[in-house]
Amino acid sequence: MGFNAFTGIIAPETATCFSVLQVLDLQQNQIQGVFPSWLMNGSTTLTGFDVSGNSFSGSIPDSIGSLSRLEELKMSNNMLDGVVPVEITNCSLLRVLDLQGNRLTGEIPAFISELRRLTTLLLGGNGFSGSIPRISGEIFAMSNLSMLSLAGNELLGDIVANIGDLRQLSVLNLSGNVFSGPIPASVGRLYMLRTLDLSKQSLSGELPFDISGLPNLLVIALQENSLYGDVPEGFSSLLGLNYLNLSSNAFSGQIPSTFGFMKSLVVLSLSSNNISGSIPTELGNCSNLQVLDLHSNSLSGIIPNDLSRLSLLTDLDLGSNDLTGEIPNEISNCLSLTSLLLNSNDLSGNIPYSLSTLSNLKVLNLSENRLSGMIPANLSLIPGLVYFNVSYNNLQGEIPPSLGSRFNNPSAYLGNQNLCGRPLHRKCGAGRRRKRLIILTTVAAGAAFLGLLCCCFCIFALLRWRKKLKQQANGEKKPSPTRGSSAAASRGRGSSENGGGLKLVMFNNKITLAETQEATRQFDEENVLSRTRYGLVFKACYNDGMVLSIRRLPNGSLDENMFRKEAESLGKVKHRNLTVLRGEASGNVHTRGGGHSAVGEEQLQRGQIAELLEPGLLELDPESSEWEEFLLGVKVGLLCTAPEPLDRPTMSDVVFMLEGCRVAPDIPSPADPTSHHLPAVTQ
Repeated sequence: MGFNAFTGIIAPETATCFSVLQVLDLQQNQIQGVFPSWLMNGSTTLTGFDVSGNSFSGSIPDSIGSLSRLEELKMSNNMLDGVVPVEITNCSLLRVLDLQGNRLTGEIPAFISELRRLTTLLLGGNGFSGSIPRISGEIFAMSNLSMLSLAGNELLGDIVANIGDLRQLSVLNLSGNVFSGPIPASVGRLYMLRTLDLSKQSLSGELPFDISGLPNLLVIALQENSLYGDVPEGFSSLLGLNYLNLSSNAFSGQIPSTFGFMKSLVVLSLSSNNISGSIPTELGNCSNLQVLDLHSNSLSGIIPNDLSRLSLLTDLDLGSNDLTGEIPNEISNCLSLTSLLLNSNDLSGNIPYSLSTLSNLKVLNLSENRLSGMIPANLSLIPGLVYFNVSYNNLQGEIPPSLGSRFNNPSAYLGNQNLCGRPLHRKCGAGRRRKRLIILTTVAAGAAFLGLLCCCFCIFALLRWRKKLKQQANGEKKPSPTRGSSAAASRGRGSSENGGGLKLVMFNNKITLAETQEATRQFDEENVLSRTRYGLVFKACYNDGMVLSIRRLPNGSLDENMFRKEAESLGKVKHRNLTVLRGEASGNVHTRGGGHSAVGEEQLQRGQIAELLEPGLLELDPESSEWEEFLLGVKVGLLCTAPEPLDRPTMSDVVFMLEGCRVAPDIPSPADPTSHHLPAVTQ
């Protein structure tokens, strides 16, 4: 009849039914009133009696001694008071005695030790007093005892050493008493122990190393004592450990990195100690960890990204330490987080926008750090968030309206001088103007930079265009004599006239004499490139970027008609290794030096040809066959100077081309009358 809503018990008219009843289960109902003693009268066949989880009051009746076959007596979580009746010793078969959660007082009776078959003794949550030494000889002689809970009483004194005699003990819970002194090393002999709870006492001293050798331990609860020493590294050998709580003690040193071996660990609490150093990255290997509580220590360094691998983590408390650096964005990978407490550290940087993905988050405390930037508006998208605090940071800007209306207590935002908006009493007008000014400045700077880039591009394009124009004017590729000499020689000659009626004959492009005079600055001395007995060579720079060399012959050195014919003949000679003759002008060319004849030569990138032809050639008759034969010899000779071997004629070709002519006529030379040579060629 357990787990119902019964509120009372009606006594039967006869007790016939009790003669065969073996188990009476009334647990977890709402039965009130004084415990009826008739429930135990005549129930000699009962083996199980459970009235736990009700509201019975009064004392345990003496008639309990009549239940001689009773094996389990459970009367926990009622309002029973008084003392344990001595008649209970008549229940010699009793294996389970659960009286916890009542109002029983006095000392723990020594006669309980007479219940030799007892395996479970639960007396916690009462008002028992006295000291363990007075009862140690009795209780600790029960060799079959596997569960012992005396928690939540007023027991005091030391925990005696012979507690190690309970070799079958799997659960030892002495928490919530006033025990003092050290933890006895004999606890290390309880090899069957699975739960060790000595929390909330006044225990002191260092932890016995022997505890690390209990292979079956699942729970170690030693919080709220005065224990000290380094955090025991030996606990890392307890691979099955689920719960480790050493908080609120005086432990020091560093968190052992070997704690990462405890893959079964679900709860790790080391808060409120004197632990220093950094948070070991190896804790990220504790894949089953759900609670990590390290607050109120002296931990330093950054929050390791490896904690983001704890996918089952629900509670992360790193508050009140000396942690630095930024809040890692990867913390949002812990999707099970319900509580994130990073307050009272030295964290900097922005609040990660990724925190909004923690849909299960209920508590977020980032107060008392050095966080900067703006509060992410998307934090208001966390549906279950009930506590939010970013006070005493360096945050700025407007509090997101959706967040400010949801958490409208100003204390959640205090201590941020540049933060404005509701629920703070600071308007954001100035901030908005400043923000608008920053935006305008940024846009203007960007536009100026873009304009500068455009100008640079235009200048670069212009320079490249001018360079290309120069290359076209100065670096025209001349056709090979074998393929294009005839075509070059047969081009039409253009001419233009200057203002004085003098004719400048050009063999290719049209250039006026006026332009030539301007290009040489009226044949100024500063433009002279070379001086020879056959005239001066001037540098002519035209407005379109073209550069030519102009040879000005001495006045009267040649007859005008003869000069013109010879210049036209030279214009027919085309080769890549010869300076190209672009045009000629003769007559009274008015310059600072009087009348002269001029010949235009192309200024090449590799240099200039100082002498076009040997001066003795000028004595040949241009109408004679010797002149034509000489020109043929020049052409053949130039073919033989081609840079590429494949462009040079073979000897049989040379013989064929020169057959029937004199290759080198007698040409007197002013320097050496016996010498005969070709015009100079500049490489």
